[in-house]
Amino acid sequence: MRVGCMGELLVEIMRDKVDVPLGVPGVFLGPYPSGAPAIFADCLARLKGEVFFVGAIGRDDFGFLVLERLQKDGVDTSGIKILDDFTTGVAFVTYFSDGSRKFIYHISRAASGQIFPEDVREEDFVKVDLLHVMGSTMLINENCRASYEKAIRIVREAKKRVSFDPNFRPELLGKDRARELFLPILRESFIVFPTEEELSVLTGEQDPLKAAEKVLSEGPEIVAIKQGKRGSTVVTKQGVYTLPAFPVEEVDPTGAGDCYCAGFLAALSRGMSVEEAGRFANAVGALAVTRKGPMEGAPTWEEVKAFLERF
Repeated sequence: MRVGCMGELLVEIMRDKVDVPLGVPGVFLGPYPSGAPAIFADCLARLKGEVFFVGAIGRDDFGFLVLERLQKDGVDTSGIKILDDFTTGVAFVTYFSDGSRKFIYHISRAASGQIFPEDVREEDFVKVDLLHVMGSTMLINENCRASYEKAIRIVREAKKRVSFDPNFRPELLGKDRARELFLPILRESFIVFPTEEELSVLTGEQDPLKAAEKVLSEGPEIVAIKQGKRGSTVVTKQGVYTLPAFPVEEVDPTGAGDCYCAGFLAALSRGMSVEEAGRFANAVGALAVTRKGPMEGAPTWEEVKAFLERF
């Protein structure tokens, strides 16, 4: 399965300790290659998936750090531009003891936000079997939204499938606008990967299972709800599968959801059932949190299989 992906390429710089606000002097760690679509693409490539990526970096060390990581892990980076007039995007993040995070983004006016419809070439996207859409990219600016809308149109006209991770970022856009932008994509999607909070944003329904049923009524066949330390719940019209998390020591949770999506799609492409895919994706997400840095814990196919043999 060849998967198309597009979006923000950036580096992440994080506090070295929890409960340290971003607004005070202190120590940071990084830079680490990051960007939700990039984390997804890198993980899927490490899981032996074929991934094509469209994005932009600056001609600087941060950009080359990200580009070299993607290339090393096997992502097709021929759709990535290197820009002289923009610097590579940066995200600053801090973690808190209650599990929450806070970000400051330099994206929309950085190279990360310089994706335009003309970068979405029809000859590239008719070759993909599935387009993975990231909501965080849709929220950056108008040209990024228009670029994804073009890609979705090309893929759907070619009778190919769409998967959708809402990946809602309140720092980028409010809930009402996000719902307005996301609903048309949801209706074009074969599978949706929301958190419980994102399900509520999409449907206005607080109960996750009722919200998932509303999503299924809009057209998707699978709703895979990412539930962090509780694992995941996969909902289809045929049944509900509650899949517990695997016990690991959490070092850095950033990117776990992106890796979960990659694991689920990799498993489906290998012929696993929906329930098996959910369990495999849980294992991928669990391994992803065991190292500092959003991409550093992304496992290979062999590492996931060895991990699962222990349970």
